[in-house]
Amino acid sequence: MIQTTFNAVAISLLKIAKKLNITYNQINIIVYYLLIPLSWTILIDIWIGLPITSAILACIWIGIFIATHNYFKEWCDWAFKGSVDFLNWFNRWGGNYTLNSVIICVAIPILVYIGLILLLII
Repeated sequence: MIQTTFNAVAISLLKIAKKLNITYNQINIIVYYLLIPLSWTILIDIWIGLPITSAILACIWIGIFIATHNYFKEWCDWAFKGSVDFLNWFNRWGGNYTLNSVIICVAIPILVYIGLILLLII
């Protein structure tokens, strides 16, 4: 199940990257560093009633895009390597890259979404 989940996510990201004519590393960073956190901050903003956190995150990303305009691909490659290193750091507890990726990049975000949605409906 872990390998199947990992493969499904990786294949989906590869297909999206191909359609957008960007690299796997770029779409990975855009999804996990921008889109998922931005969606969380939007849900938090809705919950607290102020569009502050999502606006701050959007401004940070606008700054990143402006600052890295000529080398965004290279910046994403650097950030992706850091992400791989972070996920591999958890190997010390008996995991591996695939397991760590599914737990940290799939299971935890799903749990965060569930928690945030519960906050909105309660």
